[in-house]
Parts: sequence; structure tokens; C-alpha cells
Amino acid sequence: MAWEFTNDRPVYLQIMDVIQKRIISGQYKAGDKLPAVRELAEEAQVNPNTMQKALSELEREQLIFAQRTSGRFVTYDDKRILQLRESRAENVVCEFMEQMTELGYGLEEIVYKVNNFGGEEE
Repeated sequence: MAWEFTNDRPVYLQIMDVIQKRIISGQYKAGDKLPAVRELAEEAQVNPNTMQKALSELEREQLIFAQRTSGRFVTYDDKRILQLRESRAENVVCEFMEQMTELGYGLEEIVYKVNNFGGEEE
């Protein structure tokens, strides 16, 4: 997943999004050690302080934890990861439904579109 930032939200929040997606997609698994702050900052091309802020917020959300001399790790709490995954999925579906409704689609039409996604239109 590339680090692409926009100007509409603080960068640290966007960093949190990327790391959350890496966790819920399984790129970072429960118990995995995360790369060091400087390594992640270099990869994302951001200031290490910005990366540190994002990681601290993820710790506060109990998605990652720090071990004093060993670094940061993804939580072992599979329920927490699943909860985040479900929450993110719900947000995506809500956004999709809002956009489709704004385009004038009704529920039956949306369901049809989803069921036939990638297929030929009748």
C-alpha cells in the first residue's frame, strides 16, 4: 500500500489509516513487530515526529503496543482487529450508499449493480 497523502486531513491521521489497513488486511499480523519509527517515516517520506504521533494514537486506540526496548507490535487482540475491520467496512458501505443515492439509484438498483459488478449491462 503506497503512502499517498492529501491536503484535506492531517497527515498523521492518514498515516494511521494506512497502518490500520495494513493490520486489517493481514499485511501486519497480530503480534508482528512494526518497523521502527524512523524506518516508517522514511518509507512514508514524513517527519519522524509525525510518524511518532500517528503511532502514539494507534497505541491509545490499543491497536498496537510498545515494549520498552523492543519496539512496537500489533495487538494480539483478534477481536479488536475484527472490530476495526467491521467498522471500516461499514464506513465504506455507508459512503457507497450515500454516493449511489446521490446519483439517483434506489436500493433495488444498487443491489442489482453490486450483484452484476463487472458484468455486462442488460
